[in-house]
Amino acid sequence: MSVAQSRKRSHMSRNLLIGFLALLILYTLAGFLLLPWWLERLVPEQLDQRMGWQAEITEIHTNPFTLRVEALGLSAADTDGEQVVGFDRLMVDMNFFQLVRGIAGFEAIQLDEPYVRVDLLEDYSVNFARDWQAANAEPAEAEPAAGQSDDSAAPPRLYFGRIELNGGEMLFRDFTKETMAEFRIIPLDLTLNDLATWRREGQDSDYSLLAALGSQTIEWQGDLSVAPFYSNGTLKVSSVDHETLAHFLAPFFPYDLRGGSVTLSSDYEVQAGDVFYLETTNGQLELDNLAVALDEQSEQARLSNAMLSVDAIGFDLNRREVRIGQVSLDNLELALARSATGEIDWLAPLSSDDGEAASAGEASAGGEPFRWSVAGVTLSGGRVLWQDSQPATAAEIALEQLSVSIGELSHQLDEPVTYKVAGTLVSGGKLSLNGQVTPAPFTLEAAISGSDVSLAAFEPYVQEGANLAITTGTLAVDGNLDLDGQQEPLTGTFSGTAEVAGLDLKLPDSSGSLVSWQTLRLAPIEYNVYPARLEIGTVTLAQPVINIVRNTDSVHNVERIARTNGSAEEQEPAADAQGAGDSEPEFIFRIGQLMLEDGELAYTDRTLDPVFTTSFDELNGSVTGLSNISPQQGKVSIRGRVGGVADLDFEGTIGTLGTEDVSDLQLMMQDVSLPALSPYFGRYLGYGVDSGKLNLNLDYEIAGSRIDASNLVVMDRLELGSAIASDEAVNAPVKLGLALLRDSKGVIEVDLPISGDLSDPDFSVGKVVMRAFVNLLAKAAASPFSMLGSIAELAGLSGEELGKVSFIPGSIQLAEGEAEKLAALADALLERPDLLLNIRGNIEPQADGLALLRDDLTAGGKQELSEEAWQEAREAYLAGERSLAPEALSNLASSRGVTLRNVLQQTHGVPADQLFLLDPARNAEVGGEGNVIVAFNLDVR
Repeated sequence: MSVAQSRKRSHMSRNLLIGFLALLILYTLAGFLLLPWWLERLVPEQLDQRMGWQAEITEIHTNPFTLRVEALGLSAADTDGEQVVGFDRLMVDMNFFQLVRGIAGFEAIQLDEPYVRVDLLEDYSVNFARDWQAANAEPAEAEPAAGQSDDSAAPPRLYFGRIELNGGEMLFRDFTKETMAEFRIIPLDLTLNDLATWRREGQDSDYSLLAALGSQTIEWQGDLSVAPFYSNGTLKVSSVDHETLAHFLAPFFPYDLRGGSVTLSSDYEVQAGDVFYLETTNGQLELDNLAVALDEQSEQARLSNAMLSVDAIGFDLNRREVRIGQVSLDNLELALARSATGEIDWLAPLSSDDGEAASAGEASAGGEPFRWSVAGVTLSGGRVLWQDSQPATAAEIALEQLSVSIGELSHQLDEPVTYKVAGTLVSGGKLSLNGQVTPAPFTLEAAISGSDVSLAAFEPYVQEGANLAITTGTLAVDGNLDLDGQQEPLTGTFSGTAEVAGLDLKLPDSSGSLVSWQTLRLAPIEYNVYPARLEIGTVTLAQPVINIVRNTDSVHNVERIARTNGSAEEQEPAADAQGAGDSEPEFIFRIGQLMLEDGELAYTDRTLDPVFTTSFDELNGSVTGLSNISPQQGKVSIRGRVGGVADLDFEGTIGTLGTEDVSDLQLMMQDVSLPALSPYFGRYLGYGVDSGKLNLNLDYEIAGSRIDASNLVVMDRLELGSAIASDEAVNAPVKLGLALLRDSKGVIEVDLPISGDLSDPDFSVGKVVMRAFVNLLAKAAASPFSMLGSIAELAGLSGEELGKVSFIPGSIQLAEGEAEKLAALADALLERPDLLLNIRGNIEPQADGLALLRDDLTAGGKQELSEEAWQEAREAYLAGERSLAPEALSNLASSRGVTLRNVLQQTHGVPADQLFLLDPARNAEVGGEGNVIVAFNLDVR
């Protein structure tokens, strides 16, 4: 090699070195000085052009040899001058060797104290999108180049060794409401390791996120792969308070959330490729101290709980399956109210959303339904308050110590679900149900048990149909309910027993008891829902007490029990329609037997003065075979006492209820004290009762509402007391009527048949019987001999014939057949010693005068008298030209009275104290045979 060549090479090497050093110096100057200077100006300029933000950056450092960029103190504000983004420090460290391999590799990206403000605007857009759209005009869509494929190019190969976000802060502001709400998330820490944008078998990145909103935190960690996208890990959201929940749930939650916090955690796995895959497992949900009010105006929460926990929550999108483990709910308190219009307070806010809910349901119904399952639900320490303003008197029923246990349930609605419910009523009593239910088609099996349930709490509902107040009383029930809704209508049965103990009912405006009993037991009970049928084996009623009072307005207290919701005219068509035809009733019932033990019924009539009171006690017996389905014949047999001394016997047969079947009933009372009835005698007869006994033998035949009755009334030794002033008293000589009815032993026995329609509100059996008796007395007093004749049954003689006697004119000789009449009259008087017979001697002046004249002319029959002489004498007498002795007619009248008295007393033995001679009269009548008729008059002692 020559020296020239050697020098030439040496110069070339030196020149290359000098050039390399020059490039290195330029690269170094550009990297350390020019690039930072350019970036410090480019970043604010781009933020201004692209976003309209005014940005400042403190400084930027670059190292061209380590490929590191470090920016300090960035702050950008929007057009309103409010900071949007910023950070204290951003460090980006690239890997040179990755660049050689065509990979944009970042060894580390570290962002310290970043800040970002996200605004959700009124139109639900975001401030970033708003600012971008304001700074960038819509570009025209570029035509695709010829032959250019529509398929997106492969993603760039990027690699991140470590990404760190330290001490970040995000401010979220919501302007969609009337009042702006803001949420400040701090700290916001993120770590992401070993992330690549291309497929790497067996190599995934790992990440960790921690964010906090006050005491509310989000913890998110797991593994991540970008190509293909795949991630699995754990997400936990802790202690999200009610204010945060209320804000974000407001569009979907129609109530006012006032308390509570939610903690939710779950493992997950997600993958995107040909098929999107998402599955969550081991989910846990806890809801603490929930408090929900109906609206912002409500004074207090209506729903609260101490703890709601759900475990083993799982979701599989591909299998369309949701799995939930055990749901546990502690100390739930729920208050529900129904308004006067029947609206439930919790349902009212939902009524306006029905259409939207239906639309959402229709939208989701198109796909394959999700499969779901719940391992079970338990509730302990619950309390439910029911407030009802719909009844006239508001009702309030509280159930506490409520426990609920529900077994496994799922989308397979035809599978039975077990359940158990138990609770205690605050008003008194315990209730429990357990069994199983099938949601669809609906079936229910329930074992129902209740004990010592206070009925007073349910008084407002009783008063909806009956004007009753419940003073005391408890209910016990034990049985099984089976319902089956597989076909319409719903069918089912209830079988069991029930008992109401210690019941005491009264009218709301009364202090006295109306109905009470010691126990009412029904066993067994068989009820069929459809067709409606009730069968009770034995009804046992122990120590019932019923107080019936007729008030001064003539209305009985029991008539006020039923509430009427319409006029009689409005109700009559319904009643007629129900009774039309011979079809079976819609509701069928049968009672095997009703056992009455030591019953008592008290009756008070305040329309009388003095007030009438009586009682029926020691009532024992039975009623068997009651039903409203033919053929059915029941029997009744009850015995007891009346007024504490008299015997009562009620027996008979009962036809099918609600039909025209005949019921034959007999009621017998023995030795009823008549003085106890003195107020009624005073009202209708005008006299009280001083003494006497009453026996009744009542025989009633009832067919439908038609009644035909025989009332045999026997009064022994009835003695009237002092007179009583009464506008309703009969205007007749009552004592005479009673004396006519009374026999020689002091007994009055009458049969008072009655008939009528029980459905007629003006028809009353007692009133009709009393009126019949009063009318009988009035008739007897008005026509005493007619009554005497009908009672005595005197040898074919009528009452009219018994009250008068005929004499041959001009003499004291009785006409033919009159002696037998006096004998019959004497027998009647002897049978009724209280009767007095007034005898008034009487003559008929013309008939008797002519007879006496003829007798004088013939000298008592010793002389002959021609017809011409008699006609002359007769005409002279009638013309007043001849006369008798002044005392002749008077003596005849007196003699007739004495004759009648002597015949009755001396011949027939009528006591003298029953016979009274009255002053003779001259107004007798002449009978059809020409005899002179003398009438008697009856009186009473």
